[in-house]
Amino acid sequence: MKRDQIDFPARHEALREDVSLLGGLIGDLLREQCGPSLFQRVEEARSAAIDRRSGEATGDFLQSLCRFDGSAEASDFVRGFAAWFRMVNLAEQVHRIRRRRAYQKSATGPQPDSLLDVFTRLKAAGRSWDEIRDLLDELLIEPVFTAHPTEATRRSILEKEQSMARYLVQRMDPTLPPGEVERLIDRVRMEQTIAWLTAEQSHTRPTVADEAEHAHFYLANTLYRIAPLIHETIAEAASSVFDIDCWPGDMPTVLRFGSWVGGDMDGNPNVGPDTVLDTLAEQRRQVIANYRREVGRLNRLLSHTEGRAGVSDGVKNRIAEYRRLLPEVDKLVPARHADMPYRVLLCFIDARLRGTLDEHRAGYERAEELLDDLDRIIESLKHHGGRRAGLFPVQRLRRRADIFRFHLAALDLRIDSGDLHEAVARQLDDPDWPERPAEERTRVLLERLQQGHAAKPDDHPVFRLLESAATAHYRFGNRSVGTLIVSMSRNADDVLAAWLMARAVGIEDGRLDLVPLFETVGDLQAAERVMAGLLELDGWRDLLALRANRQMIMLGYSDSNKDGGMVASRWSLQDAQLRLTRIFDEAGIRVVFFHGRGGTIGRGGGKTHSAVLAAPPGSVAGRLRMTEQGEVIHRKYALRAIATRNLEQATGAVIQATLGLDCQPERGADRQIMSRLAELARGAYRELVYGSQDFSDYFRSATPIDVIERMRIGSRPASRQKKTGIEGLRAIPWVFAWGQSRHSLPGWYGLGSGLERVIDEVGLGTLRELNQRWLFFANLLQDAEMAMAKSDMDISRHYAGLAGELGERFFPAIEAEFDRTEAMICAIREQDSLLERDPTLKRSILLRNPYIDPMSFAQVDLLVRWRAGNREDRTLEQALITSVHGIAQGLQNTG
Repeated sequence: MKRDQIDFPARHEALREDVSLLGGLIGDLLREQCGPSLFQRVEEARSAAIDRRSGEATGDFLQSLCRFDGSAEASDFVRGFAAWFRMVNLAEQVHRIRRRRAYQKSATGPQPDSLLDVFTRLKAAGRSWDEIRDLLDELLIEPVFTAHPTEATRRSILEKEQSMARYLVQRMDPTLPPGEVERLIDRVRMEQTIAWLTAEQSHTRPTVADEAEHAHFYLANTLYRIAPLIHETIAEAASSVFDIDCWPGDMPTVLRFGSWVGGDMDGNPNVGPDTVLDTLAEQRRQVIANYRREVGRLNRLLSHTEGRAGVSDGVKNRIAEYRRLLPEVDKLVPARHADMPYRVLLCFIDARLRGTLDEHRAGYERAEELLDDLDRIIESLKHHGGRRAGLFPVQRLRRRADIFRFHLAALDLRIDSGDLHEAVARQLDDPDWPERPAEERTRVLLERLQQGHAAKPDDHPVFRLLESAATAHYRFGNRSVGTLIVSMSRNADDVLAAWLMARAVGIEDGRLDLVPLFETVGDLQAAERVMAGLLELDGWRDLLALRANRQMIMLGYSDSNKDGGMVASRWSLQDAQLRLTRIFDEAGIRVVFFHGRGGTIGRGGGKTHSAVLAAPPGSVAGRLRMTEQGEVIHRKYALRAIATRNLEQATGAVIQATLGLDCQPERGADRQIMSRLAELARGAYRELVYGSQDFSDYFRSATPIDVIERMRIGSRPASRQKKTGIEGLRAIPWVFAWGQSRHSLPGWYGLGSGLERVIDEVGLGTLRELNQRWLFFANLLQDAEMAMAKSDMDISRHYAGLAGELGERFFPAIEAEFDRTEAMICAIREQDSLLERDPTLKRSILLRNPYIDPMSFAQVDLLVRWRAGNREDRTLEQALITSVHGIAQGLQNTG
């Protein structure tokens, strides 16, 4: 299908215009920077790819255009297509902002899934504002940024894309004169050209500090700015729907942010006590710099003068107190401001913030002291006619200070259970400890915890990491490090080991959430047994009482998918949540699920709000904690309007799920069908992936995994060193490599075989009815459908050819399963082709696929030549890395 034949409804015509404009700029750039011959070849390949997709030509001509004698020309060829994709991705983001503004101006109704829409539907269902308001006191949305190496584009280019987006958004203003519009386009052209002249990847592997800087870019900029908007949107929606006067500053805080960057030691030898403290110090520097800028603006704004405006005693008393404690600061207050009490107090606040940064005696010891100072100003303004005279911006700063404190984002620690037991062995002087039975270790750990453990200093990495958490609590506040995740948790003793080690370094009980992480299918199935065992242990409930009687449990999407396939993973996660919710309800303890979702379907990706709504009844309970990884962070949080929309959708979904709006509990028969489907799908997946050692060889030949392992996109190794083969490979490069080769196998394989058997057993009509009634099942099919739509078996066949005889052996089975899965999904969803019911996504993929194809053919050719030279040609390697970046841009997926 040619690009101009793709159906763009009238409401999306502006998107077509933006794509055309930006594509034209890319064409100009290629002619200018690379010459007319390369531009002509790119254009010919583009046309040939479209003809191939439309059936007007075979792929032979396209393949010939994608072969190059020189690696530099091949690299520029691929970069040309990648640059075009960056512009399409940018245009779609800008169009989302355009559509959001159109809804906000429209009189036809609220934007779907907005808080206005959710509140409207809740009211229609008979829910009152009082019920929603009570829920808000418990509500918490907590995105957690991870350092997983899935963002294949360096920050310098991401920043330029952000600037281009701002210029395109400004261009929407209908009042701009033509000359100003042209100047904005020139600025886009400038950023675009500089991005072309910037290497997509650094020549050095990122350090943990580099990864932290990347996360801080979003936290301290976009998210710091928009965090109050969610609370203001709640108030606006409530006022509109329930006809009440709801002031934004009166809403409880429902947002918080977390980060693994600097604290995730699982499999990363570069993480340790220095990265914890250095990361938190930098986060404090950035957030306090933000506070000081805002305090400076308030100082200029709040010129209220005594005699003209009343001021509460709380403000006056605090000024008098600070004059006694900080006379050196009092001398710096301009004499002309002496009768402006808010300005005087804000001068002291700024001085105390500066002292906090310098760890000076004048600084705040805790964020609560800053909040108290701001509360004094807020209460004074409220009682002295200040609602329209400065209250709103002070409350905005107060909201930010409540969310970000002095640490910006709370740092999670993650430690492998095996490493924890090694540390315990040193504490107990028992070298055989790691090999002892779980039951024995549980008994001994309980005895030590109940009787008191005489801790001894140690230089073990786990001890030192936890020691840094104790230091962080003192330097940055108790919330700065609040979670200790135990990966590969399989028994109660794994979590008890974390408790003992936390005590060993002097961390008080209750300061840390001790969170088991269940990752594989088997671990998820055992989670109920493990947690029931913990609840029965003496002292565990006392520990939970110090954490408001809440137990956090982390669920791993990536490893469970790699272990058992997408269907078994999703069902194991769903079933585990249901079972765990029941046992904690019976125990009178609230459970909080922490979802370790990746960006792609093969790692638990998909629409967050749909996943929340499909969760088992009672499992959400006002809380959503989820990881945000790789390119997902940029896609969701780079632009303020899109970040606001994503957080609003998540907030609305949690409110809906908690209050049971449109909730349809699954039936026993539904669970039986799903259990059977998961069993069959897992069997098919495991037979292919783990049934023969030869499949590991096929994977390494038919995908560019050997290129990905050499890419410098993270501080963390691609493989777990204790294992080899597929078992030892991390889920991220596993999924990334399959996406590059256009198989996208982890996102769908096994589903077709399972559905075919289940249809034979229960009938097609039963599954069609299940798809209509059960959102979990419908989401499963939709997510697999999206993963398949990004696949291409014809191109995958070329990658399979790289594996020789193994390709001839394995690829026919993969292709047959693809065809089977496509047929089953279309039959159940009663459609003729993939994505028939999602025209927006279908149009986006149709627009992209013909432009990804030339990069895929070029990558196959480059792989043949590079491997033939024993992978020693660095120029070919760099061209291959460029192709990986380009295909990732086109698919909008890495891992």
